[in-house]
Amino acid sequence: MIGFLLFAVFIGMMVVGVPIGVALGLAGTAAIGLANVDSQWFGLLAVPQNFYAGLHKYPLLAIPMFVLLGSIFDRSGVASRLVNFAVAIVGRGPGMLPLVAIAVAMFLGGVSGSGPANAAAVGGVMIAAMARAGYPAGYSASIVGAAASTDILIPPSIAFIVYSVLVPGASVPALFAAGLVPGVLVGLALIVPAVWLARRHRMGAAEAELARPPFWASLREASWGLAAPVLILGGMRAGWFTPTEAAVVAVFYGLFIGMAVHRTIGVRDLFPILREAGELSAVIMVVVALAGVFAYSLSTLGIIDPITRAITQSGLGEWGVLSLLVVLLVLVGMVLDGISIFLIFIPLLTPLIAHYRWDVVWFGVLLTLLVALGQFTPPMAVNLMVTCRIARVRMEDTLRWIGWLLAAMLLVVMLVIAFPSLALWLPQSLGY
Repeated sequence: MIGFLLFAVFIGMMVVGVPIGVALGLAGTAAIGLANVDSQWFGLLAVPQNFYAGLHKYPLLAIPMFVLLGSIFDRSGVASRLVNFAVAIVGRGPGMLPLVAIAVAMFLGGVSGSGPANAAAVGGVMIAAMARAGYPAGYSASIVGAAASTDILIPPSIAFIVYSVLVPGASVPALFAAGLVPGVLVGLALIVPAVWLARRHRMGAAEAELARPPFWASLREASWGLAAPVLILGGMRAGWFTPTEAAVVAVFYGLFIGMAVHRTIGVRDLFPILREAGELSAVIMVVVALAGVFAYSLSTLGIIDPITRAITQSGLGEWGVLSLLVVLLVLVGMVLDGISIFLIFIPLLTPLIAHYRWDVVWFGVLLTLLVALGQFTPPMAVNLMVTCRIARVRMEDTLRWIGWLLAAMLLVVMLVIAFPSLALWLPQSLGY
C-alpha cells in the first residue's frame, strides 16, 4: 500500500508541474515517514542521511567542472572557429552546412558533457549561418538539436558520470571509452538524413554563393579548440589525471583560450559564467541528492524485488524484456530529462541487469543512447527547446524534419543491442 502511495504521490506531483527533484524528495519522504510511523520522527532521520549520501560520491565532483567548461567554451568563440575550419574542409553546397553542424557538435562532445550547452554553443553559430544560406529555421533547429544529443555519448559525459555513481562496477573510464564508437555512429547516422533532406527539398540555395574560408588560416584559428579533446582524453588515457581532475584541467585550458588566446572572455565575464554554471550544477546536484531519498524508500519498502520477479517471470524472455525497456524508455524520454530518467529507473533496472547478466558498461551505453534520443524527441526535448529559442520557431515547426533524425538514431540503438561489441570493443582493448 505504501509502495503504491509512493508512486501515486510522485506521479501526481509531476502531473501538476512540481519540479522533478522536489517530487522525488517529497514522495520518498512521505513513504519513509509512513513506513516508520511507530518510531515518530526518528525514522525521518533517514531523509537527511540519504540526501547527504546521494552527494557524497567522488565522481560527482566532475559534474560542476564539466558544466563550467561548457559555459566557458560557449563564450570563448571556439565553436565559430571550428565551424570555419569544417567549412574550409567540406566546402559549400546543398547539405554541407548541416553536415558541418553535426560534425562540430560531435567534436564539442569531446569537450563538454552537457547536451543543452552543446546545443547553445553550436546553435548560436550555425542556425544564423544556415538562415543566411536559405535553410528553414525549423530544419536548422532540428539538425542542431539532434546533433547536440551526441554530447552525452562522446566523452566526457555527465550522464556516464551519474550512471557510474548509481551502478556498481561501471567505471567512468570504461564508460567514456564505450560511448565513443556509438557516439560517432550516431553522428554519421544523422548526417545521412540531414544531407538527403536538404538536397531533396532544395534547401541552402544561397550556400554555394558564400565564400569558402581559407584552409590554413582556419586551421590556425581552430587549433586551440582542436587540442582540447586531445588534452582531456589523452591525459586520462596517459594516466596524468582522473576524469575529475581532467575536468579541472580542461576548465583552466578553456579560460586560457578565452582570455589569453582569443580574448573573447574578460574578467567581467567571469561572474556571469560562474553564476550560470553554478545554477545549473546546483539543480543537477539537488536532483541527485533528492533521488537518493527516493531510491532509499524503494529499497526499504521492498518494492524493487516484487517488480523484478514480476518482469523476469512474465514469460517475455531476455529479448522481450529488453525490447519492452527500450519502448518504455523512449516514451519516458519524451517527457523527462536524461538525468531524471537515470535517477528514477536505474534503482529499478539494476536487479534486471544482474538477473540477465548484462554487461553494466554496455547497458550504460544503451541507456544513454535512449536518453540522447529523448533529448530531441518532442514534447520535452531539452535540446530542441534551446535550438528553437535560438531559431525563434515553435517546436511544432520541427516535427516535419525530426522524425527522420529519430529514425536514424533508433537504427544505431538497434545495432548496439544486436552487436554489443560496438560499445565494448574499445574499453576492452584499452584494458578497462
